Amino acid sequence: MEGLANLWQFIQEWISWILFTFFALLPWLLRLAGLVVIPEQQKKHYAHAWLLLAFFVPVIGWLLYLLLGSPKLNTHRRAQQKYMDGLIAQRVNEAEQRPELAVLFAPSLPDQYEGIIRLNERLGGLPIFGSNHIELFPDYLGALKRIVERIDAAQRYVHVQYFMFADDESGSLVVDALLRAQQRGVKTRVLVDHIGNLRFSRPLVKRLSEGGVEWKYMLPFSIFQGQWNRPDLRNHRKIVVIDGEIGFTGSQNAINNTYNKLATIKQGIYYEEVVAEVSGPVVLQLEAVFVTDWYAETDILLEPEAFPELVRQPRAAGEMLAQVVPSGPGHEMRNNLKLFIALVHEARRKVVIITPYFVPDDALLAAMQIAAQRGVQVTLIVSGIADQFLVSRAQWSFYEELLEAGVEICEVDPPVILHAKTMSIDDGIAVIGSSNMDMRSFELNLEVTTIWYNAEAVTRLRAIEASYIARSQPMDLKRWRQRPFRKRFVENIARLFAPLV
Repeated sequence: MEGLANLWQFIQEWISWILFTFFALLPWLLRLAGLVVIPEQQKKHYAHAWLLLAFFVPVIGWLLYLLLGSPKLNTHRRAQQKYMDGLIAQRVNEAEQRPELAVLFAPSLPDQYEGIIRLNERLGGLPIFGSNHIELFPDYLGALKRIVERIDAAQRYVHVQYFMFADDESGSLVVDALLRAQQRGVKTRVLVDHIGNLRFSRPLVKRLSEGGVEWKYMLPFSIFQGQWNRPDLRNHRKIVVIDGEIGFTGSQNAINNTYNKLATIKQGIYYEEVVAEVSGPVVLQLEAVFVTDWYAETDILLEPEAFPELVRQPRAAGEMLAQVVPSGPGHEMRNNLKLFIALVHEARRKVVIITPYFVPDDALLAAMQIAAQRGVQVTLIVSGIADQFLVSRAQWSFYEELLEAGVEICEVDPPVILHAKTMSIDDGIAVIGSSNMDMRSFELNLEVTTIWYNAEAVTRLRAIEASYIARSQPMDLKRWRQRPFRKRFVENIARLFAPLV
């Protein structure tokens, strides 16, 4: 018996030693594994952030990496995107062969922008279209009322897609219009992001369902229904299409301008946006983006609504050249980031960027610095109020090097949170869309961007830019350098993890 007791004691000590050694070595084994696995699977800026996390908190870091490490959609969704890309390319090619559409597909291109146009076509698969028109709405409620007006005039169908869509005082205007349209026989479809709209979905979808409106969640997060995607991959697009002839896009969601946040309501803070109403053949490109997302959520292809140019000639609405560039995890070339970098390099006189969140990668940061140093007037218009702690601190960490290069930074005065997402280049290109200038929009969010190659479109956007600048405070390099060390420290820490936020 004594021998068995001694053996059991030896086994216990041996197991304890193995467990102690394992848990002592585990953090270092995870760190070493990170050095092998993470750089191989991530782009450089992402790899740095993940390696830091894996080094300082290896167990938690690896758990997060396994949960959030892949910026790709699941295999089924990637296959759906590939199928739709091929289908759209096929339909565009077929339409290009129709003589009556020659003017649409072969407009007279401005020589100085031909490279940008070809780049965008290769990135997003959508060519430049002529005969378009744009109206801009910086008025929050005015934009919603215009959307409602257009829905009330719909005859065939209405497609609505939002990151956030609430049945509140503002969003209910759109809901009511959709229900009226459905009641008079107009087909209505709604896409809303699952996680982005989590707080507001239940009353919204209840009303939509009761009114007969078809609706689907975008990127639904459900482990138990085979719908696994990285939970922070979101569909951030805002698109409304009416009868394939009128479209809306931009930064604004269908929700109160306080976003129903208690803190903003209490402090009297509100969001300002820019919405574009577009007409002409370019609406078909917005339609193609919606149809692609509808197919991703339903496996149902909407035809001929997706490609009405196959059954009728698109209606000309003006003389503007325009193009749509979709981006996100379904497009692995980081379409919007490459577009923005190319536009800044293209500028000769003036660049104005409006964005609520500015966390660039090295290439975009360098493009802005180089542009300013070669004499281009580069202006960055941002919100003076931060609504996201970590992102704002990471954003502030870039200000000093931008100011040193000669970039002008204007912070719009409270109580406004500037949420618009636009860009203008010289007197010839205006950009309006859903994409922020941060790594989340470049890598994790599905976004949509419209590009307008027209001086009139730029003039309209410049008027909005001027109104923001008039209500802003220009940043001063000397004063900015005098901010306390503790703020610099927090900013630098936030910047290290910027790719993950």
